[in-house]
Parts: sequence; structure tokens; C-alpha cells
Amino acid sequence: MTDFFSHQSIFFTILGYPMSYLEFFGTIAGAVAVFLSAKANVWSWPLGIINVVLFFFLFYQVQLYPDMFLQVFFLITNLIGWWRWLHPAKSEEDEKRQLKISKMPMKLWLLFFAIGFGGTIIFGSLAKNLNLFFPVLFSQPSAFPYADSFVTIMSIVATYLMVQKKVECWLVWILVDAVACYLYFSKGILFVGLEYVVFCFIAAFGFWNWLHELKTNQSINL
Repeated sequence: MTDFFSHQSIFFTILGYPMSYLEFFGTIAGAVAVFLSAKANVWSWPLGIINVVLFFFLFYQVQLYPDMFLQVFFLITNLIGWWRWLHPAKSEEDEKRQLKISKMPMKLWLLFFAIGFGGTIIFGSLAKNLNLFFPVLFSQPSAFPYADSFVTIMSIVATYLMVQKKVECWLVWILVDAVACYLYFSKGILFVGLEYVVFCFIAAFGFWNWLHELKTNQSINL
């Protein structure tokens, strides 16, 4: 019987690259979820839940431990984001009675980037030594602990901003996706790496689309 949750279980091979069930279905769910997010579609959240569950198992098996922990956070925030977008306060509603898109002040930008830098250093130092602290759980050292931690911490920042429907979340995602491309290609999970190349373009579209919708809503309310 095929072990669906093992990255050694191959779904098909394309151009000599063995594609696991985990990588294929996790990537497809994630791609559709991100595209729906760029369209400000609330169904992005339940699809995101499928994506993070599958990627949790994938990243554990390729020793991307900070990314693995990140999937737990994503599971929680997908549930929160799903609820938040559908249950805004009256003053936060758009014409669909969902959470409207908004911008954040510069002082919050500086705060979040300070959190991102500090969090990367702290989490990276921990990730670097996980196999020493918990050898039973982590038999191999973490691959790229600081770059991986940067992706983890800044993804947390971007996800929080997305839950709050802040247009700037897409600028953070562009940066995160670019670094993630390097990580995944380096670890040989090429389909996920290609997905994150696409994510860079979707994030750019998401920023443009959300900014356009924000300006449209502002002009309607004048």
C-alpha cells in the first residue's frame, strides 16, 4: 500500500524528477489558495488548511524544521483568517459584508521588520542546534537554519497582515517567496520551488489587485 504521507512515495516521474504525492497535492492546494487570496476570495483559507497539513509532513522529512513548525502556525491562522474575513466589525465591512482591505502606518512597518530581524536571529540559533537538543526527533541538522528561519518568521508577519487584510502583506510575501525559492531548489524539492517562483508573480498581482480594490472602495466612500 502506498504511504501517501511519505515523500519517498512517488506519484509520477516527470523529466526524470520523481514527484511524491505529498509534494504534488500540497503544492496544488497551496497554489490555488494563494491565487484565491490574491483575488481576496475567502475560500483561500480552507484550501490553505489542506496545503499546510501536507507540507508539515514534507518539510519534516527534508529537514526544513523551521518551515515544518511554520505549518502549525499556518493551520491556526488559516482557521482564524477564515473566521476574521467572514465576521468583521460593522466599521470594517466591505460591500460583501466581509473584512475590507486597508493599509497600515509606517511605524507599524518598522515594528514588524524589527520583529522579523530579531525573530530570525533567535529562531535561527535554535534551529541550528535542534538535532543537538532533541536528537531523537531531529536526527539530521537543520538545512539553512537562518534563511529558513527568515522565511518562517517573515511568513508569520505576512500571514498576520493577511488575516487583517492589510495590502502590505503582499510586499512581505514577495520577499519571503524569493528566499523560499532558493531554499526549496537547494533541497531538491523542485516542484515546490517552481511553485514559489509562481507565488512571487501571484504576490505581485495580489498587491496590485488589493491596492486597486482599496482605491476603488475609497473613491466609492467619498
